[in-house]
Order: sequence, then C-alpha cells, then structure tokens
Amino acid sequence: MGTPVAGPGGFSQRTDKAVGNANATLPNAQYGENKDFQEIKSGAPVGTSPGGMDIGSLMGSMAPEAIGLGEPTAMDEVPVTDGAALGPGAGMEAISQPDSSASSSQMKSWLVAMEWLANQPGTSDANRNMIRNMKSMM
Repeated sequence: MGTPVAGPGGFSQRTDKAVGNANATLPNAQYGENKDFQEIKSGAPVGTSPGGMDIGSLMGSMAPEAIGLGEPTAMDEVPVTDGAALGPGAGMEAISQPDSSASSSQMKSWLVAMEWLANQPGTSDANRNMIRNMKSMM
C-alpha cells in the first residue's frame, strides 16, 4: 500500500524515527557513560508536549460577532462606497483627519535634534529619508 503519511494535528505521527525511545539510551556510550546518563535523566521530570494550541480557549469564540458574507446588511441607508472618492455616499471628507497645525508645531520643535541625528556618521539612510520627509511637510 505504500509508506504511511503523517496527518495533521492529533493525527500526526512521525514516520522517520521512533520518537518515544529516541533518547532512552546513549548511542555508542563508553563504559559507564550510559549509567551516568540514566541517573542524570532521572533527576528531573521529562516534560510532555501540551499538544496543539486552542485559539478559541485563549481568545474566546468569535462566532457571535462574526457576520457571514451572505447575511443582509444591518445598515441599509449607508452605501458601500461611503467614504470613498467615487460613488454614492459621503466622500473623502467623511474620513476625519488629525489637526495638522498642532503636529506641525511639535515637529518644528524636534527639527534641530532630528537634523543633528541625520548628520551623524552612523545614521541609516531610512532615518535620513524620514527626517527629509518631515522637513518637507513643514
């Protein structure tokens, strides 16, 4: 019939070696080494694999909040294109933009330190480009 194939998750079986007995004894042990190995190994409990992680128990079920793709909309009056530049509904003005005057004045106060940083020998090109971009926005 052929070589058995390992399945996913709980059906998984290693077919390349005997995993359970892989570290039972030392291969090619010198005289007395295997006894020392067994004593050391018995000194601490061997951990067991907890198995697969159950995301549902960690995060809870998402099923109550999920809405299926075939379900009717809960917002009949809002078109799909609401907030887009084209189509019915509110345009790009519906998307709130942060107040740029406050952030611009804050960036101006940082500019001296940022320019100093950009002129340092070890500063990366990405950092220099970010500082150039920040200067162009003011």
